[in-house]
Amino acid sequence: MTVMTRRTVLAALASSPLWMHNAWAQTTSLKISHQFPGGTISEGDFRDRLCRMFAAEVEKRSKGTLKFSIYPGSSLMKTNSQFSAMRKGALDLSLVPLSYAGGEVPEVNIGLMPGLVTTYEQGYSWKNAEVGKELARILAEKGIVVLSWIWQAGGVASRSKPIVEPEDVRGMKVRGGSREMDLILKAAGAAVVTLPSNEIYAAMQTGAMDAALTSSTSLISFRLEEVSKALTTGRGGAYWFMFEPLMMSKAIFDRLSKEQQALLVAVGGELETFARTSAQADDAAVAAVYQKAGAKVVDLNATIVKKWQAIARTTAWTDYREKNANCAKLLALAEKTL
Repeated sequence: MTVMTRRTVLAALASSPLWMHNAWAQTTSLKISHQFPGGTISEGDFRDRLCRMFAAEVEKRSKGTLKFSIYPGSSLMKTNSQFSAMRKGALDLSLVPLSYAGGEVPEVNIGLMPGLVTTYEQGYSWKNAEVGKELARILAEKGIVVLSWIWQAGGVASRSKPIVEPEDVRGMKVRGGSREMDLILKAAGAAVVTLPSNEIYAAMQTGAMDAALTSSTSLISFRLEEVSKALTTGRGGAYWFMFEPLMMSKAIFDRLSKEQQALLVAVGGELETFARTSAQADDAAVAAVYQKAGAKVVDLNATIVKKWQAIARTTAWTDYREKNANCAKLLALAEKTL
């Protein structure tokens, strides 16, 4: 082959879509953002660990064609900007409470609907049930792909008395975590405070907030025992279950090869067992953490959960159902899993 011919062939290859795709695939670097404290693959908040495990396994199986950088503690971008950034293709992946995007996409508030999910078994059943398939369809329409389905039970940290019965929140400033949670708190007589979980500590420390509902893992990771005198756990029963998936921008996902897409989905699915086990372990561990700090620890039972659920049916569920046709359909499908 002459020098001129070789140059011509190389130039043609460099400009071909196949060559460009292969070159791109060999150097793909993806960013994972989340709001939780950073750690290592074996130590720390399980949500950070899951992101690191996901990154390591995908990189290994892809033989290095997919690489990841992880940004914990909202170090890459603000917590509430992550969902929107993924939709626009400005962020690759994030592990974030889905309900944080409720102001932008009202349908996603199904992910923190009080009393709608009351056990891990029920929550994880959504993935393959009609409600999960419909939610995945809506999210794909909005530019989001769910890679790992993650559910967490929640409890309540309080600066004063334990929050058990609905009347216990009367007159208190409480963080619910979603519009729907806020609605039942208001109905029970609370003043609601809206902020992401990584800002709870400061608000409770200053007295801007009296109590906060959040996941067991966040109750530990954000050291809320330092500013609390009481804890209501989710270990015996809960009306607060949050859907907090590992998600990816569909725009970025669609640029990958079919093999890479299948790998991301497979690894994400495999890590759901780790997520569930870790969440349930934290439901139990949080009690010991708060007891050690001198807080009063209490649990809920099925009767109390039903009281909160009854308020939710006439407030949050009704409000959500009336948002749009998608919301009404999702709620109806979710109720089938109760």
